[in-house]
Amino acid sequence: MTQTAEKTDLAQIGVVGLAVMGSNLARNFARNGNTVAVYNRSPEKTRALIAEHGEEGHFIPSETVEDFVASLERPRKAIIMVQAGKATDAVINQLADAMDEGDIIIDGGNALFTDTIRREKEVAEKGRHFVGAGISGGEEGALNGPSIMPGGPAESWETLGPILESIAANVDGTPCVTHIGPDGAGHFVKMVHNGIEYADMQVIGEAYQLLRYGAGMEPAEIAEIFREWNSGDLDSYLIEITAEVLAQKDPETGAPLVDVIVDAAGQKGTGRWTAINGLELGVPITGIAESVFARALSSSTAQRVAAQEGQLPSGTIKQLDVDKAEFIEDVRRALYAAKLIAYSQGFDEIKAGSEEFGWDVDPRDLATIWRGGCIIRAKFLDRIREAYDNNADLPALILDPYFKGELEGLIDPWRRVVVAATQLGLPAPVFASSLAYYDSLRAERLPAALIQGQRDFFGAHTFKRVDREGTFHIEWSGDRSLSEY
Repeated sequence: MTQTAEKTDLAQIGVVGLAVMGSNLARNFARNGNTVAVYNRSPEKTRALIAEHGEEGHFIPSETVEDFVASLERPRKAIIMVQAGKATDAVINQLADAMDEGDIIIDGGNALFTDTIRREKEVAEKGRHFVGAGISGGEEGALNGPSIMPGGPAESWETLGPILESIAANVDGTPCVTHIGPDGAGHFVKMVHNGIEYADMQVIGEAYQLLRYGAGMEPAEIAEIFREWNSGDLDSYLIEITAEVLAQKDPETGAPLVDVIVDAAGQKGTGRWTAINGLELGVPITGIAESVFARALSSSTAQRVAAQEGQLPSGTIKQLDVDKAEFIEDVRRALYAAKLIAYSQGFDEIKAGSEEFGWDVDPRDLATIWRGGCIIRAKFLDRIREAYDNNADLPALILDPYFKGELEGLIDPWRRVVVAATQLGLPAPVFASSLAYYDSLRAERLPAALIQGQRDFFGAHTFKRVDREGTFHIEWSGDRSLSEY
């Protein structure tokens, strides 16, 4: 293959922004038979891509936006892979001004879905199409096959579908990409995908913590446990890489790498957005929210140091007093249960968001395209798809007969693990909050009745009764008679 296409050729797709993700995505397109136009604000990155990877396919490099747009076949299709925020808006405006009616601008970054809704309207006013596309799989996925979640106009999908299918991951002959819904639907779904990812990673970390400091196991030993778990119900990408991380030795000291990494987890915002949106929609995504708080707490270094130096009292800390093998199995089952809750809560939020914004997102599509390429790919996604095939209107994923049956064998170990974590003095916020969520769902009565009484007492906020229709208020400061509103 030639290093670059002839200038008389036109590209089927263009990529703007050639950092690692954008560069790998461009290479993926080229490797799969597409001529790819490439542009970066810094021409050096464009030249570096051509010099290092130009033989992988046909590329048309440009050093101006105008030349880049001119190198695209109509309707033009350009994917933006730049930093979220003002940089994205600037590139969108540049492209929209240089493009013609019917051309398509795709934002492949992690944009806030409300920004995508705004941008879609602004671009549509100029006669162009705008697509917010969630792309999951990291650097490796971008190069070898990601899961792609495009929103935007349905007619854009008709044009984009074949070319996105050419680079997406593929499971059982099905590309891991589909049209999610209008305007911000794609980025919304990717946001919640990342929220589920936060909860999944945190509860895996909690399982590691329990095995390491509760059962006294070393990282290499725990790595083997995770490898074993990855061959069963917990089969997933995150379990797989956890084993690799725990087995890794520090090249400089020979110590377990996990022991020399600072225990402060970073975040780029998608988990936080998911938690905020859950609050706005009134959806109890407790496991996801706790995972965001756990990252924030891990990075509260000054507070943590002060607490340790100040020797906050711990109370009575017990040693693990159960059979080690039984404890490991309990942790495995509790991990499976908490992961199910994370996915169930995520699908709840997607359903609520779809209803709020009129997107008509099909959960079966998500379970299908998340099976490959993305970070939360897992074996039980096939079961999730079957659950929604059987009942598209499931009130909650865990109420599906299959998953309800699975939880029968998980709930007792889950309870034991939360109790053990408390007795051992080890934080397990996602294990515990997910269990509290589960018990709240199944509770016949919740303390919300008392809360409504308190609200009526201090703010006359009224309450409803279990024995008749209507809204009521007690005259708390008077004769405490009942008034109906």
